[in-house]
Amino acid sequence: MTNLYLNLLPIFNSFPMSQELLVLSVTAVSIGFFHTLFGPDHYIPFIVMAKARNWTMVRTFMITLACGLGHILSSVGLGLLGIGLGIAVHSLVDVESFRGEIAAWFLIGFGFVYMVWGIRKAIRNKPHAHPHIHSDGEVHAHLHTHHEEHLHVHQQQGEKNLTPWILFTIFVFGPCEPLIPILMYPAATETIGSVVWIAAIFGFVTISTMLVIVMVSLYGFQFIPMKKVERYMHAVAGAAILLCGISIRFLGL
Repeated sequence: MTNLYLNLLPIFNSFPMSQELLVLSVTAVSIGFFHTLFGPDHYIPFIVMAKARNWTMVRTFMITLACGLGHILSSVGLGLLGIGLGIAVHSLVDVESFRGEIAAWFLIGFGFVYMVWGIRKAIRNKPHAHPHIHSDGEVHAHLHTHHEEHLHVHQQQGEKNLTPWILFTIFVFGPCEPLIPILMYPAATETIGSVVWIAAIFGFVTISTMLVIVMVSLYGFQFIPMKKVERYMHAVAGAAILLCGISIRFLGL
């Protein structure tokens, strides 16, 4: 074992990392994970919209990935701009806070509109019975819904394609406030490579956590019978997104 360690030691030494950068790396991993885990807006919109829109697992994965990248890269771009212009950390944090308010209101607005639309659709598509009289005098009734085919056509043509872009826009505005301080420190004490390294670690952990939570949740939902509430899924999705926006704007989550 000692000989193995001595043989590997030159390899480890070829990738030097200062004590400060090591601490920052661990901090980036921890903050990236818990920031995502305790921020329901990072995954709930994708879970509820995937269920409401019947997205496939692959489609959900790609939409979540794209939104996660937009979420991270917008904050990284702002941080690099601040580094280049010499803007103070507290000023960038204020900008991120303002972006957070915009994203929260976008979530509130989108969630409310989508919830109202979902309620309206559920009411219009309420199952009801019509009696049928056969030539032999037998009478029976069967349940069916109006507008189901009509609404499905509209969903396929427009709404289904628009929703991912709305989510992407919201997530681009959505800030990563914890990222700014841990980017600015290596910018002042380390090299630009260290800044890129910290941003990459934070982004990888954040997006990976988003994807794992979303995909595991959707897989679990497959085993839950939801036929009775299926026609309310759009309204539930809108309400969930609305609550996410409210929790961000007024509860600071």
